[in-house]
Amino acid sequence: MKIGIVVQRYGAEINGGAELHARYIAERLASHVQVEVLTTCATDYITWRNALVAGPEVVNGVHVRRFPVDRERDPEEFGSRSHQVFTTTHSLADELAWLDAEGPTSTALIEHIRSHEADFDFFIFFSFRYYHAYHGIRAVASKAILVPTAERDGALGLSMFGPVFRSVRAFMYNSFEERALIQAVASNTDTPGVVVGVGSEIPPQSNPMRFRQKFNMRDRFAIYIGRIDENKGCAELFEYFQRYARMLVEGLHLVLIGNPIIPIPQHPRVHHLGFLGDQDKFDALAAAELLIMPSYFESLSMVALEAWALGKPVLANGQCDVLRGQCIRSNGGLYYDNFAEFVETLRALDFNPTLAAALGRNGREYFQRHYTWPIIERKYLDMLDRLKRAPSTAGVEPGPGWFARRRRTLPPANDVLAKLPRGAVLDGSETAASERRSPGTDPVVREPLARPAAGPSARVVRVEPGPSAGPPRPAESTRRHNSATGSGQGNRPRRNGAAPNRPRQGSGGPEGAGQPPRHRRPGGRPPRRPGNR
Repeated sequence: MKIGIVVQRYGAEINGGAELHARYIAERLASHVQVEVLTTCATDYITWRNALVAGPEVVNGVHVRRFPVDRERDPEEFGSRSHQVFTTTHSLADELAWLDAEGPTSTALIEHIRSHEADFDFFIFFSFRYYHAYHGIRAVASKAILVPTAERDGALGLSMFGPVFRSVRAFMYNSFEERALIQAVASNTDTPGVVVGVGSEIPPQSNPMRFRQKFNMRDRFAIYIGRIDENKGCAELFEYFQRYARMLVEGLHLVLIGNPIIPIPQHPRVHHLGFLGDQDKFDALAAAELLIMPSYFESLSMVALEAWALGKPVLANGQCDVLRGQCIRSNGGLYYDNFAEFVETLRALDFNPTLAAALGRNGREYFQRHYTWPIIERKYLDMLDRLKRAPSTAGVEPGPGWFARRRRTLPPANDVLAKLPRGAVLDGSETAASERRSPGTDPVVREPLARPAAGPSARVVRVEPGPSAGPPRPAESTRRHNSATGSGQGNRPRRNGAAPNRPRQGSGGPEGAGQPPRHRRPGGRPPRRPGNR
C-alpha cells in the first residue's frame, strides 16, 4: 500500500503544529506502508517564501517531494480578504480569493496529485483550511483522508469547506471537540472518522537537574512551550502572570521555550530560553512544576500530552474547548476562564503538591491509555484497512455556476461560527454525553468532587490520588509543607532563595476573588490576527 501525506510545510526543522504532526505520522506509518510526502518549498508560514529546492529528497528516512509556491503571501491582501469573508456578507468567489490570499498556493502540487492519483492507494491531507487540502481533496476525493486540525476560528464558518467535509473518505480527528465542530458545520455524521490525535517522541529518560545546572534555574517554575505569539494566548498569559507575581511574591517563576513573535516582558520571574532541542525541552518539562497552555485556539495540544507523559499537571485556558475537554477527560489539569480563576488555579498547583502530583499521575495514565505510538499507529492502520475493503462512495459535490459563485448571499463566517455548539465533551466515548451548548444558553454546571483551591472561582476536576496521597483539603491550598512537617517533598528547589512560606497577597486578594466564575460570551475571546494561524 502506498500513502501520500499532503501538508503545507514539511521538514525536520519545523517543530510544531500540523507540520510536526504530519511528520510524526509519516515516519511512523513508513514502517508499515510505503509513504511519500507531498509538500511545498516553503518553511515560513507567514510569507510562504520558497526556501527549499523543488524536487525529491529524503527526510528522516521518508521520501519527500517538494513543489514551488506560486506567490508569497501579501499580508494586506490577506487581511482585507479575511475581514471581508469573516465579517460581511460575501460570495463563494470571495472565499476562494481568500484561500488564494492565505496560501501557500501551489498549482504544481495540485497538478501532481491529480496526475499521479493512480500511484497512490490513499492521500492523507493535513489542515483543512489551506489551498493544498481544499483543491487536493476535490481532485482525489475517492482516496482522500483528512486530518483537519480544526480550531474554533472563522475559517470553519466558510461555506466552501462544507462540501469538502462531506466528500472525503474518512476523518482522523484530533479531539472529540473537533469532531463535534465539523459535524455541526457540515452535517457529515455518516462519514467514517475516528478520534486519534497524535503521539510524541518521549525520551526514555529526562534529567531535571541537568536542565537546572545548564540554565542556572534554581527556583521552582511553571513552563510554557511553543510559539510565543498573541494567537497562542501569550499576551494574556504575560499580563496574568505579572499580576499574579505581584500578588504572590513567593510564587512560581515562568520559563518560556520557543521563538518569540511578540515582545517578552522584562520581569525578574520571567525567563525566556529561546528554541531548545528535544533533550533540553524534555529536561525542562521534567524540572517544571506544571505546564501552562494559554491558547484560545487548539485542535490538539501536543505539548500538553508531553507534559502528561512526564507526569506533570497542566493549567489550560478554559475558553479553548479542546484544552478544557482534555483536562476534564484526563483529570490531569485545571482550567481558567478569567484572571481570578487563573490566580486560584495556579495558586492551587503552586502551593498544593499533593494535588499537583495527583493530577500529574492521572495525566500520565491518560497518555498511556490513548496516546502511545502503538495505539496511534493501530488506529491509522485500521482505518486504511477498513477503507481498502469498502467500496468508495465519496464524490465531490458539484459547485455553483459562474454567476452563482459571485452572488453575495453567504453569511459572515464569524456569524456561522458563533452559532455552533460550544463546550467540552465530558466523556471520551463514541457516544459521549457532553457539556456542549448553543450560544446564549446557560453553561452546564458540574458539581465538584473536591475543591482544590481556596476561593469559589477555582476550576475543579476530579482527582484520583495514588495510594500514598489522600484527597486534597482546602486548607492545604494556601500552604506548602517543608520536609520538617512531613509533606514528603524532600529537597525541593527553593522559592526565590527562601524557605517555602504562606503566600503573601496584595491588598484585597485576587481580583474577582469571592465572585462566581464569569463566562464570556461567544465573542468574548480576543480576535485572531489574520496574519497568523
